[in-house]
Amino acid sequence: MEPTRISAIRHGETAWNVDTRLQGHLDIPLNEVGLRQAQHLAQALVQREVIDAVYASDLSRAHTTAQAIAKSIGKTVTVHAGLRERHFGAFQGRTFSQIETELPEHAWHWRKRTPDWVPPGGGESLTVLRERVIQTVEALAAAHAGQHMVLVAHGGVLDILYRAAARLDLQAPRTWALTNTAVNRLLWTPQGLSLVGWGDTSHLDDLAEDESSL
Repeated sequence: MEPTRISAIRHGETAWNVDTRLQGHLDIPLNEVGLRQAQHLAQALVQREVIDAVYASDLSRAHTTAQAIAKSIGKTVTVHAGLRERHFGAFQGRTFSQIETELPEHAWHWRKRTPDWVPPGGGESLTVLRERVIQTVEALAAAHAGQHMVLVAHGGVLDILYRAAARLDLQAPRTWALTNTAVNRLLWTPQGLSLVGWGDTSHLDDLAEDESSL
């Protein structure tokens, strides 16, 4: 089987990203910066890449980002709930500082990345998240052998993909960035994922230049 090329992308910026407020499964739209990031991303990809399929989480911040890409290449976005962010239960809607203050015992497990810890209020453990994300991406990649697919998802999803490709466990300290609209390149074969490149934000250089001219 020929490898599948994957460009895995975190959605554009939201107001809650700026506020360090956990979004999880809550459907928060892109802010103005996020919308511009999505447009610059789309312009860069259409110039550099041949894209065979575009998939996105069903949450609007990811779907809107993916739509900008798909529109630029004349394709449609296929939505897949398996690409959703981790469900953070009662953490959702709280800022990082509120979590530390209001739910300190749970915050400790969150910081330590306890694999089987479940956020209060119906959240999702890291172990369950990993299983969901890997199963979803492997199924999509297997359907696009020899092709290039774009996945637009969330920071937690991208973190799982990096760990899988780098053969790192769930509690390994994170040393890699999860920047909004960064392009992260992977290869998939039946043997698993491998890293090609991570954190390409060159398309955001143009965005900074645009903002400086306003």
